[in-house]
Amino acid sequence: MQPSENDIATTVAERLASLKVPQHVAIIMDGNGRWAKKKGKIRTFGHRAGVESVRAAVRFARQSNIQVLTLFAFSSENWKRPEEEVSVLMDLFNLVLNKEAKRLNKNGVRLQVLGDLSRFDDKLVSKIRKAEEMTSENTDLVLNIAANYGGRWDILHAAKQMAQDIAAGNVAVDNIDETGFDQYMSTQGLPELDLLIRTGGEHRISNFLLWQCAYAELYFTDVLWPDFDEEAFYLAVKDFSERQRRFGLIGEQVEAEEVEG
Repeated sequence: MQPSENDIATTVAERLASLKVPQHVAIIMDGNGRWAKKKGKIRTFGHRAGVESVRAAVRFARQSNIQVLTLFAFSSENWKRPEEEVSVLMDLFNLVLNKEAKRLNKNGVRLQVLGDLSRFDDKLVSKIRKAEEMTSENTDLVLNIAANYGGRWDILHAAKQMAQDIAAGNVAVDNIDETGFDQYMSTQGLPELDLLIRTGGEHRISNFLLWQCAYAELYFTDVLWPDFDEEAFYLAVKDFSERQRRFGLIGEQVEAEEVEG
């Protein structure tokens, strides 16, 4: 007999009870192509297989009370890939919007798409907006899908928006600070990024959430994305929980604050 989702959620909660769970987790989902190649398949086979890992990551995030999960689905540089592969990625994006949005809504997940949507056709943008609107009141988990996204684009876009407000007299230059600038980023209003996970064995962040990564903990795993299941996610959270986050302080200061808290 297969365990129910409630049973699984209880097990996850018990395992995480003694751990410090990050509020905001981001994942660079890498390794689909290599996973497919190992199985003698074409790269696009790996992308399709990776959809189940997205579902698993969302399940784990909900069950562990992570507040925000941000997934790097398609970078602004990915347009340079072979046309067939780009087409499959767009098809998968459409699939998520067509079939998964209702499931996300049923499970209390709020969907947001981060990135420059001007590159997508009007029909796809319309689907994105409808999915975002349908799930806008949900509070169990915020799921950000970064599509046609780049960290440099995010910063430049924010700077342009702030410059427009300065020119209009809505913002005074002397009042600009990090907190104010953060309100122009694509992740505005969300908790600070705590943990960035990259699957697939590469040790770089590939122009992802550059501003948000300032004090995030980085976790790199050799697990290829289609093999990244709830257990792999748990190990990442466990590793995060065992780290001491100092934010520029020394260890003794952090320990003293923890005692006072």
